[in-house]
Amino acid sequence: MKLRKVLRSKVIAIFMTAATTLSAGVAVAAPGSALASGLAKLTGPDGVIGAIGMARKGNDAEYARSGFGDYFAKAPPDPHAKFRIGSNTKAFVSVVLLQLEAERKLSLNDTVDKWLPGVVAKNGNDGTKITLRQLLNHTSGLPDYLAGQFAQGYSANLNPNEPYVPRHLVNAALANKPTAAPGTAWHYSNTNYVLAGMVIQAATGNPPAVEVAHRIITPLGLSDTTFPTSDPTLPAPRLNGYFHVHGSTSPVRDVTSSNVQTTGSAGAMVSTVDDLADFERALFAGKLLPPAQQEELETTVPMGHDPAAGRYGLGVGQTQTPCGPVWTHTGAVLGYESTWLSSPDGERQVVVADNEYSLTLNPAVTEDLFAQPVAAYCALPKT
Repeated sequence: MKLRKVLRSKVIAIFMTAATTLSAGVAVAAPGSALASGLAKLTGPDGVIGAIGMARKGNDAEYARSGFGDYFAKAPPDPHAKFRIGSNTKAFVSVVLLQLEAERKLSLNDTVDKWLPGVVAKNGNDGTKITLRQLLNHTSGLPDYLAGQFAQGYSANLNPNEPYVPRHLVNAALANKPTAAPGTAWHYSNTNYVLAGMVIQAATGNPPAVEVAHRIITPLGLSDTTFPTSDPTLPAPRLNGYFHVHGSTSPVRDVTSSNVQTTGSAGAMVSTVDDLADFERALFAGKLLPPAQQEELETTVPMGHDPAAGRYGLGVGQTQTPCGPVWTHTGAVLGYESTWLSSPDGERQVVVADNEYSLTLNPAVTEDLFAQPVAAYCALPKT
């Protein structure tokens, strides 16, 4: 579920068949378009099983697909299919907390301990010294629970219905010492957003899934977006998800159904390329937050010492592209990866998703999952 660093584009001379003809009424990217070519590269010999994407400026959108949406049936993917968005959930959760601040129900300068007394108090991790803002911009110093043995159990996917309460996930993280003192360094940690979800419940009396639906999904009419809290199945029409370790002889495993309780408010949501693009447009067009909170969302910190890594706001990242700055984020959970980009004014978006992830990074995919959406974004009309 990590936000990947921006990597230099790798030149690959081999292209697979690009977008195929879709049903009437769907604008299909021409085979030679940047979007279609990018998806073909993403599903190339060293790539993933299947990929879908959308690129749009204003109301003009194009869609593309490549590879397989159902590996075993050898069926092409549906560009409008539902998929697990992973860490792209974080922007939704961040918006809810910022709205609560605008309503004076909390402050991002509040400590974690104010809302969750005694929850973060082990191995040097101290909730009295960590603010809600530091949770949202990943400068809390809290270790990531979704690592090591916990991640291995998640990837095995032996019991998608196994219950995990948020406190269990936090306790798994607190078995480790902090990565840095609060506010001193950026370190991506899913623990931050599990705690953010717990704060939402403490402040409102409702689970974060309820608040996200009430405040964002329903008002924006995101009819294909959900925040599952226990059901491991993925509703149709869906992009089937797969576990496959590249370079190994291990078989491809279908992990379309997986445990959403292991990711929760850090990455459990389900959406489509259309709904994600609509959310991004509303967010960066200023339709979800008052100006003061919009400014907070877009106030960034560096993601490490490498300028190419970009900067991070509150649940969203910012980086430079050959055609200017973009807001962006990636999401990766068992079986799925996705990346979105939006122009600062919300006028242009690109969303790309694929259906293969084993929690082990494939360098070729890691690079292309950002480089290809950037190419499609920069190919959009500027006027």
